[in-house]
Amino acid sequence: MAKQPKSYTEAIREIEEIVSLLNEENISVDMLTEKVQHAAELIDFCKQKLQKTNEEVQKILDKIEA
Repeated sequence: MAKQPKSYTEAIREIEEIVSLLNEENISVDMLTEKVQHAAELIDFCKQKLQKTNEEVQKILDKIEA
């Protein structure tokens, strides 16, 4: 299993690298499965990060409006 990214930016950069590799069409079937799985994990990480950020920003906005 690949290491967990430290930040949203790092995860996006890794996803872009995987997409670039896939676009080259010079990847083995075994590697394809591994890269697609890792990309799915990175996308999930990004979704969670965005959701958490959204919740935190909303809390700040709620305090301002109160």
